Amino acid sequence: MSETFGLDRGTPVDRFYIDAFLAAQAPRITGRVLEIGEATYTRRFGAAKHIDVLHAVEGNPEATIVGDLRQPGVLPDGAFDCIVLIQTLHVIADPATAIRRCRDALAPGGCVLATLPGISQISRYDMDRWGDYWRVTELGAIELFGGAFDRDEIAVEAHGNAAVACAFLQGLAVEELSPAILAARHRDYPLVVTVAATRR
Repeated sequence: MSETFGLDRGTPVDRFYIDAFLAAQAPRITGRVLEIGEATYTRRFGAAKHIDVLHAVEGNPEATIVGDLRQPGVLPDGAFDCIVLIQTLHVIADPATAIRRCRDALAPGGCVLATLPGISQISRYDMDRWGDYWRVTELGAIELFGGAFDRDEIAVEAHGNAAVACAFLQGLAVEELSPAILAARHRDYPLVVTVAATRR
């Protein structure tokens, strides 16, 4: 139906779960917030006093910080109250290092709100620019974030079911699926994995 995640038909199915996750976490998207690529979600769901945008390469007019998330010194230590890390870690060859850098960049009490793809096609846009490396399970996300955060600082949840996974792979949009199908969960078919990790 679509090779662009259903964008040409409506709302991509994974965004249904990402939006619901961020809506539930909205009270935490406050203070100084960093988002990757653009500040769309911070503006939609948050009440930030200051917004920074990180982009990997020059040329993004919205970027306030340019650099590789894995590199020391790209993010200031202890600076952010929230880092919005949506569908980003799978396009980084070494996501564990990126997560450690994010933790170091959090102020005490700050959080990383991350989403990762489970069952998903390759993002051709990312693959052609910097790569598309990983898909994760709930357990995989716990392991990744457990290298930087204590386990009691991490809340991980998987979202989706076989029907929405098939619909997403075929490029159907949210508007073409029933609320009952979207609401159903099956732990063996994670479409999106969400993580809220807090630096206590």
